[in-house]
Amino acid sequence: MGMMEKMDELASAGTREYLTFRLDQEEYGIDILKVQEIRGYEPPTRVANAPSFIKGVVNLRGTIVPIVDMRLKFNCEKAEYNSFTVVIILNLRARIVGIVVDSVSDVMELPPDALKAAPDIESVIDSGAVMGLGSLGDRMLILLDIERLMSAPDMGLVSSGE
Repeated sequence: MGMMEKMDELASAGTREYLTFRLDQEEYGIDILKVQEIRGYEPPTRVANAPSFIKGVVNLRGTIVPIVDMRLKFNCEKAEYNSFTVVIILNLRARIVGIVVDSVSDVMELPPDALKAAPDIESVIDSGAVMGLGSLGDRMLILLDIERLMSAPDMGLVSSGE
């Protein structure tokens, strides 16, 4: 899907709410509808042979949820675990996944005219997973297509059989 179709898709959605979170110096936004809950970080159970950014799994009310440290995934210099570190539990079509972020900021409503196409920059994020940039006042959000990001083959989270 090209950038323009993506922007059209964003614009046609009207005003949307995004959960915003920080990773290192950047602020990101994801569609609030994909967020199931936000919880404090607790060390997950390690899984053998998982990629380094998959910290392990937690048992969430009977569901085994893989925990992805987005800071490692996005090559942030250091991933510190402190009282601000949170796990955002995502409910994606195929499965439930937790992502570790530095902190959650707030929920922002972005009208279509606050969205801009993301410039094609070399980035650690698969450009297909960036839906665009949202700006509100002096804040700049990188809007992620979190579902696409989590189902990328290198994540190893979604088996091709699903």
